Amino acid sequence: MATLPIHDASGKEVGSYEIDTTQIADRVSKQLLHDVVVMYQANKRQGSHNSRTRGQVSGHKKKMYRQKGTGNARAGGKRTNVRRGGGVARTIKPRDYSYRHPKKAVKLATRMAIRSRIDDGEVIVINQFGLDSPKTSQMAAVLKNLGLEGVTTLVATGSDDSVVYKSGRNITGVTVEPVRQLNALTLLKPKKVVFTTEALDRIKDGTFAVNAASTTTEEVVA
Repeated sequence: MATLPIHDASGKEVGSYEIDTTQIADRVSKQLLHDVVVMYQANKRQGSHNSRTRGQVSGHKKKMYRQKGTGNARAGGKRTNVRRGGGVARTIKPRDYSYRHPKKAVKLATRMAIRSRIDDGEVIVINQFGLDSPKTSQMAAVLKNLGLEGVTTLVATGSDDSVVYKSGRNITGVTVEPVRQLNALTLLKPKKVVFTTEALDRIKDGTFAVNAASTTTEEVVA
């Protein structure tokens, strides 16, 4: 059983939150977390890299000069890979790097990532941000009160909160996600994770939907 202090928007401790991490995941598998994080990173690759072979670059195939008598090393066409502007010997072509692990494994990795951050003491709990309208300055002040100024942070809300999202999206190093969109990569990448009490309630009672596909933040429209 883990006991986490609850803070308000001013950074003051106003209570405590108890959560049994064994109910989230019975153990933490570093290998599974690694495999799933690598999958998410691979799925984000564009794969648009491209290089030309000697058959795709401009130039003729004619022998540049005679074989003997010039004092130079023997040479063939100007499109060979040893010439400036020539083709590449082992070309890289566009490809799709995406692949998938079983959904059960991906969902389990998300739960393991949550438990790992709690066990490592890298989770901060806040009851509410106290934002009436989108204000980046107010959001930055709240994070400063929590000791997170200049720290890469994931803010996990219980539901789609457009006010919190719009307030935090322009702060460098801060990512705002509803708890239903959390995955192993977004949970393990930042140094700190801020959970609202509503988000922890949904994790605690198992009513949050573990995302098994998306790795991007979708903008929440009010």
